[in-house]
Amino acid sequence: MSEPIRILLVDDHPVVRSGIRAMLAGRSGFALVGEVATGEEGVAEARRLQPDVVLMDLRLGAGVHGSEATRQITSAGAGAPRVLVLTTFDTDADILAAIEAGATGYLLKDAPPEKLFTAIRSAAAGDSTLAPSVASRLLGRMRSPVATLTARELQVLELVAEGLSNRQIGKRLFLSETTIKTHLVHIYAKLDVDSRTAAVAAATRRGLIRAS
Repeated sequence: MSEPIRILLVDDHPVVRSGIRAMLAGRSGFALVGEVATGEEGVAEARRLQPDVVLMDLRLGAGVHGSEATRQITSAGAGAPRVLVLTTFDTDADILAAIEAGATGYLLKDAPPEKLFTAIRSAAAGDSTLAPSVASRLLGRMRSPVATLTARELQVLELVAEGLSNRQIGKRLFLSETTIKTHLVHIYAKLDVDSRTAAVAAATRRGLIRAS
């Protein structure tokens, strides 16, 4: 009999953790070896427990974002756990940040249990699983790369949506104000707008960033 897939769950909602715990408990072939609520704890426990798969939410409240926690976990080199993102968000900003951080798969929380089980098995085997809406978005970006925003531009635009100034955004991303202004010029051109407010509205309408 093969060893069960060892799973670490990172999610800041107790109810979600309880639901996933119950699903996995009733299914052979899976072993939930740990669960934590923050990105920092996720990174620490991934190093300590060495699970096969980390189920990672993206929005974890204050502290390390799920995509950054993913980057830290996957950058550990050979033998690092696979990270399967399990979230409610499917904006371009969230998807690109997670994929670029090294996530093996990206699934939405409304997926049926069988889809989750299949995705976990695929992640453990090193294969990618993407929610249909996520795959569609990535395919759309490949088909029209000129009109799409880069991961960094999406990052900048999300912080603009939060109400941060250029200086504050620069400090958050460790970039100069001049660099932030350059990113905004490119964003305005790609979205065919002429202001921060219009850029946020256009990006939200297209599903590039999450409505605040």
